[in-house]
Amino acid sequence: MMDATIHPVPGVRLGVAAAGIRYQGRDDLVLMTLPADATVGAVFTRNAFCAAPVTVAREHLAQAAPRGLLINAGNANAGTGAPGRQAADRCCELAAAACGCEQEQILPFSTGVIGEDLPTAPFAAAMPALVADLAEDNWPRAARAIMTTDTVAKLASRRLDIDGVAVIVTGMSKGSGMIHPDMATMLAFVATDVAISADLLQSCLQAAVADSFNAITVDGDTSTNDACVLMASGASGVTIESADSTAGQALFAAVADVCAELARAIVDDGEGATKRVTVAVSGAASATEARQVADTVALSPLVKTALFAADPNWGRILAAVGRAGVEELDVERVRIWLDQVLIVSGGGRDPGYTEAAGQAVMDQHAFSIRIDLGRGEASSRLLTCDLSYDYIKINAEYRS
Repeated sequence: MMDATIHPVPGVRLGVAAAGIRYQGRDDLVLMTLPADATVGAVFTRNAFCAAPVTVAREHLAQAAPRGLLINAGNANAGTGAPGRQAADRCCELAAAACGCEQEQILPFSTGVIGEDLPTAPFAAAMPALVADLAEDNWPRAARAIMTTDTVAKLASRRLDIDGVAVIVTGMSKGSGMIHPDMATMLAFVATDVAISADLLQSCLQAAVADSFNAITVDGDTSTNDACVLMASGASGVTIESADSTAGQALFAAVADVCAELARAIVDDGEGATKRVTVAVSGAASATEARQVADTVALSPLVKTALFAADPNWGRILAAVGRAGVEELDVERVRIWLDQVLIVSGGGRDPGYTEAAGQAVMDQHAFSIRIDLGRGEASSRLLTCDLSYDYIKINAEYRS
C-alpha cells in the first residue's frame, strides 16, 4: 500500500525485482521509465576512480534524451576496468530492448561493493519482471531495493499548487556510509511532473544539491558511484519557463525541500550514528574559509567520538578550529556555542559556561555546534553525525 505522504509522479513509472546480484531474498534492481518528452538533469561524483555506470550515464545524458534509469544494489561495478564498462553497456542494452528505446537513452546506476565484476545474467533474467512491475506508485519498494548498509528507506514528497494545478515533487535516496560532500555523496532520484527545459532543470538540481547532499558528511569518504538525478515528466501540463517566476520559485523551493529532507535522512541513518549535529560557521572572511572550518570540525575523529559519548569536551572543538588552516586567526575573537550555550570566548573557556549546561545539549539527539570566527560576513553550514563502535563493526564486516 502506498504511503499517503509519498505522492506518485504522473508519467514516472518504477519497476522493482529481486535479481540476486548480491543479496538473496530481497529486491535489488529498479527500472524507472520516463515519457518521450521528459527532461533530466544530473550531477555525478568527482572521484577519479568513478564507476563504469557513472561514465556511461554521463555519456548517455550528453547524447540523448533519457527514457529509463536502471539501478542495482549490491555491486558498485567500480574499479572493474574494461569488463565493468562492458557490463554497464550490456545492462543498458537489456533495459533499452525491454523499454523499446535506444541504448543511449538508458542511464545506469550501481551501488554496493567496489572491485567485483558485475554479472549481467541476473539483469537479463529479471528484466521481464521489472517491466511487468512498472507502476507510478512503486516509490516505497524502489527505495528499499536500492539500499545497501542503509537501515531505513529514504523517501520525501511534496504536493504544491502552481496556477491552480497540483504539482508533485517526490524523491528517494540511499546512503549511510562513504558520505561526504563532493557532488551528491550517494544515490538520489527526484522527479516532478512539470514541463521544464533540461538547462533550467539542471540549475534547479545544482541549487538544491549545494545546500543538501553537498552539505552533509558521515565519514569523510566520497564514493566512486555518487549520482543525483532530477527528472521532469511534463505530465501535469504546468510549464516552468524561468527560475525567477512565481512558478519557478515554487518548484525550486519544493525540490530543495525534498533534497534537504533526504539529506537529513542520510545523516540520521549514518552507519552506527546516534547523533545528528549541525556545524554552523559564521564570521568568516570567505565562504571557502567557512567551509574549511566546518569540514575540519565535522570530520575530526576526536570531535565525532565525543559526540557519540555525549561528552561536552569543548577543547576538541576548539583544537579543530585552530588547526583548520585559517591564516592569521585571532583566537581572541572566536566564539563557539553548543546550541545557545556559549562555551568559548576570548581565547578560552567562556566565564559563564558550565559543564552541566554543555551536557544538557550533548544529551540531545540533534543539536548544533556554532562557530563565529569574527573575521567577516561569510558563513557555511554542514550536517554531520557521531562516530560510534557500530561504524567500525559495520565497515569491518561489510564483505563478510
